[in-house]
Amino acid sequence: MKDSFTSATLLLGSDPLVRERFVQVTGYVRIGRIMEELDIFAVWICHRHVLLPNLPKGIPLPYTFVTLLVDQAKFLPDKFDTDTDVEMSGYVSYTGHSSMEVTMYVRQCGKLLSTAIFLIVARNAVNSGPAPVNKLVPGNEKEKEIYKEALKRHKKRQKKRDKPESKVPPTKEEVKILFDIFQRTRSSQGDMEESCLPKNTRWMSDTRRDCTIHPFPENRNNSNTIFGGFTIRRALETSFIATSLYCGAPAMVSFLSDITFERPIPVHSFMTMSAYVVYTHENYLQTMVMVSAIDAGSHQRIHCNALHVTYIFDKKLDEVMPKTYHEGLWHLRGRRQFQRFIKSAKLEDYDGGSPSSKDNPDTETSECDEKK
Repeated sequence: MKDSFTSATLLLGSDPLVRERFVQVTGYVRIGRIMEELDIFAVWICHRHVLLPNLPKGIPLPYTFVTLLVDQAKFLPDKFDTDTDVEMSGYVSYTGHSSMEVTMYVRQCGKLLSTAIFLIVARNAVNSGPAPVNKLVPGNEKEKEIYKEALKRHKKRQKKRDKPESKVPPTKEEVKILFDIFQRTRSSQGDMEESCLPKNTRWMSDTRRDCTIHPFPENRNNSNTIFGGFTIRRALETSFIATSLYCGAPAMVSFLSDITFERPIPVHSFMTMSAYVVYTHENYLQTMVMVSAIDAGSHQRIHCNALHVTYIFDKKLDEVMPKTYHEGLWHLRGRRQFQRFIKSAKLEDYDGGSPSSKDNPDTETSECDEKK
């Protein structure tokens, strides 16, 4: 893992132009921008991992790398300092035949503020098929521990691939939840009358927010399709709009999970993003964003990506209610994603997990010391 380990710095503190791109009007760091940079950074880490011994010196690596999914990303957005440089570090934590799991950390002044786990696949030079990658061999006890956890995640992903969540029927507990919602929203006049909202609740369908985007060649990757980091950022921004309108004020991104890239988005397509609030619990809110590509000539619409985001707000929120069975299944999926967030390890548990977590640039330390 130490062979692929590297770090990079986002100059929020030392470059005003960079700060302008990364800070939103509320004074908080733009998490979508951080995710976009992490996607680029993950590909660079993959370049460091792949070694072709017979490749002549000076010849570029004949591989392209594509983001397959974001397993998870966790944030402490209110802890970011908008005028302090941000350090990203990461390494390849697991390899398959042509895939690599990349674990990354985001810190300021040595304090861990975010972790992210991406799954990247290697493609051959003409992007016609998968390309083999070097097998990862743990180099010490710490790397063995990291590899063991990565192997568990790999097995969970395999299980999901074999049996996608969309094809898993609701459990007995979940069926009861849907029936309870039906009972709560049933009209006092009987089942044949239109459903009615209980107090302090809102219909899920009313939370929908849509956005249509025209991508340009500057948004493409080496495979000549839309760059995954750009898609994540724009989907997060659409999600943020839906959340802010639901809450009446900006909320904080805490967790992203199961960001899937099912199909590439051609450069010539239009992108549509639909964000819904699908689940709420106390002061937490779960959104789902669906990304589709529309061909301008044929008007054909293809589902390409999905994104799940957990937000936290500073007060208790109205409960969101599904009105149809379809929305009910989205509600259950949002509940599962929220439960995953609750069960996920705290950021403090990740600290020190990096093979070289003590490697902090001297410039960052001195900058933080000056602030102190």
